[in-house]
Amino acid sequence: MSAFNAFKAKVPVTWSPNLYITLVRGIPGTRRLHRRTLEALRLTKCNRTVMRWNTPTVRGMIQQVKRLVVVETEEMYNARKQKDANHRALRPPLVVNHHSTPTSHPSS
Repeated sequence: MSAFNAFKAKVPVTWSPNLYITLVRGIPGTRRLHRRTLEALRLTKCNRTVMRWNTPTVRGMIQQVKRLVVVETEEMYNARKQKDANHRALRPPLVVNHHSTPTSHPSS
């Protein structure tokens, strides 16, 4: 699940000391002020996530570029990472037997 879909899932948000900020829209075509704000948040490429402390300064920066980013709390971020890890986990191999024993078919 992408960070954007997790945001759209309307998960109840609890207060968290850390915020996980993911850039979900591209930088080209944005205002210079927004590009500088993303640079200050260390968000340089799409779908990159950074962790920042939950301070009024960081919340103001997020407010400025809110249409470009998705913000998750620590619980939301860990739940998303756990779901991704479960999805990517190794699955048991499929065993296909192409040389099955011939079965006798009655010709009557």
